[in-house]
Amino acid sequence: MTSLSIVIVTYNARASVAACLRSLSDTPPAIPHDITIVDNASTDGVMPMVAADWAAVNIVDMGRNAGFAVATNAGIRASAGTYVLLLNSDTMVRAGAIDTLVATLEAAPDVAIAGPRIVDGGGEPELSFGRMISPVAEIRQKVLGRRAEWIARETRREQFVDWVSGACLLVRRADAEAVGLLDERFFLYTEDVDFCAAVRARGRRVLFTPRAEIVHLRGQSRATAPHAASLAYRRSHLAFYEKHHPTWAPWLRLYLRLKGELPSD
Repeated sequence: MTSLSIVIVTYNARASVAACLRSLSDTPPAIPHDITIVDNASTDGVMPMVAADWAAVNIVDMGRNAGFAVATNAGIRASAGTYVLLLNSDTMVRAGAIDTLVATLEAAPDVAIAGPRIVDGGGEPELSFGRMISPVAEIRQKVLGRRAEWIARETRREQFVDWVSGACLLVRRADAEAVGLLDERFFLYTEDVDFCAAVRARGRRVLFTPRAEIVHLRGQSRATAPHAASLAYRRSHLAFYEKHHPTWAPWLRLYLRLKGELPSD
């Protein structure tokens, strides 16, 4: 029987986790599903809260802050759904959104991954998909930027893309397992871009669809440790270039050193 496993990684985000689970409980997906919370050694009481208030939710305690990719993989391995939904703890799922994502994959056998339109608490869309990270793409982004009007227009158009955000990403389990799940060298950030690249390398497709929409309140975990999050981003950025653009990696290191943002190894 076709089923869905929802995997949520948390780190000191108790209030967000409660709101996310409430949204899933208030408007549950029609497809048979299970929910797994993976905790990266939170100290805010999130796991006792989940155990007390959400008895049906599976809990995986990492016992340490293992990072997003490692924790996500642990959640995937602890579940068995035909489809896997990666869902950030600081999201709230709107009615029908998950079923729409599942129906999207059901209707398109060549599509391995689908991502929804993501909006903030005020309803403004965020750019939750894009082209593969590359030197040219990053320079273009810095020069041209992304105007709100452009983002609003692009996020209303269903399209095949290079990647969709791991804040809400639906993938067929068979495709996720075929690429070995998420690359665990990425502690936090860019692991979703890398994961989508691995899936596309097998000839599979990634689809952004605005027919499904979720709310992303962003960053409670980051807010508790902004410096650590910034360092994690830089380390992942470097790891991404060393894997996908090794010729450019030394130049990125030099650029970060000149800016005073090069993390220590």
